[in-house]
Amino acid sequence: MNASTPQLPATTRTFAQRLSSTRRGARLARLLAVGQLRSWPVSPAVTERAERIVAELAANAAIHGRVQGRDFRLALTLDEARGILRIEVADTRGEKLPVLGPAPDPDSESGRGLLLVAALADRWGTQPRHPVGKTVWAELDSRQASDG
Repeated sequence: MNASTPQLPATTRTFAQRLSSTRRGARLARLLAVGQLRSWPVSPAVTERAERIVAELAANAAIHGRVQGRDFRLALTLDEARGILRIEVADTRGEKLPVLGPAPDPDSESGRGLLLVAALADRWGTQPRHPVGKTVWAELDSRQASDG
């Protein structure tokens, strides 16, 4: 007889929340994301990277993707089988796509958000959101070493 150790099935964990398209909503998105990720099997290094990405994408949604009276949506998905954490921030300004440009002048007060997202994420991009808007997403390999 061949005894095998029972394996728990890999799970996909999800979290989603609509938030007001304000600076306060962006700050709340970051806090909610960190709280959720701390309850999932994600290393502190990945959680820290995700926190910064959520902060930038949520701020962009609140500032550049804002439509009066419309919320933005934060979604987190952890695919444990593939070891991928996906962050999605969706807003209703589909015609205003983010563009990764050159680094701004050192004295500039803005223009570094997407550069930071590109540096911290393993992959990132945009996709249309139906019926209106766009989703900016970033993926992190969640199985990275804790020194990430």
